[in-house]
Amino acid sequence: MARVRRAALQLKSMCVFCGASVGNDPAFAAAGRQLGAMMAARGVRLIFGGGHVGMMGVVADAVLDGGGEAVGVIPEHLVERELGHDRLSELHVVDTMHSRKQKMFDLSDAFAVLPGGFGTLDETFEVLTWRQLGLHGKPIVLLSVAGYWRPFERLVEAIVEAGFAPRAAAAMVASVESPQALFELLDRAAEPRVPPDSARF
Repeated sequence: MARVRRAALQLKSMCVFCGASVGNDPAFAAAGRQLGAMMAARGVRLIFGGGHVGMMGVVADAVLDGGGEAVGVIPEHLVERELGHDRLSELHVVDTMHSRKQKMFDLSDAFAVLPGGFGTLDETFEVLTWRQLGLHGKPIVLLSVAGYWRPFERLVEAIVEAGFAPRAAAAMVASVESPQALFELLDRAAEPRVPPDSARF
């Protein structure tokens, strides 16, 4: 029987999960700037947490400086703390952190995970869990700058080895070391099969 070839991913918007600080390695911010510049050059709209600080601000500024679109999604309580980016293409103010994650999911064709802290992990685990449950098929890619996400990869492997997730779960998240490699991977990705309203609980 002939294999049915799936259509290539049409990458129009990409959600970037990343930290509200820049970390202590200049390579983190450098990768964020490169990713943002490449997104602008490719016409890929940035979807992110809406902040002007840390890695979030670095990526958004690079996209905007390159003439691209940057769409922020931020909870009202963070706007009140004056953390919202003030020159975005669009800024969606939502009521809760969960609403923020849902909105970012809805607006995105794929997810790129830059270095970040607990909030970045929370966002990443949520979309990874949704994918494991079959609620979406959107690509999830770790941008492991300077090996930042190797401990995460080891944790996923340990979860599989301990029998708490199937072997296929480890393949639901990819890891690359540069923005160039990230786009090369996404250029080869297939269009995800996403059931209608699948990720709405």
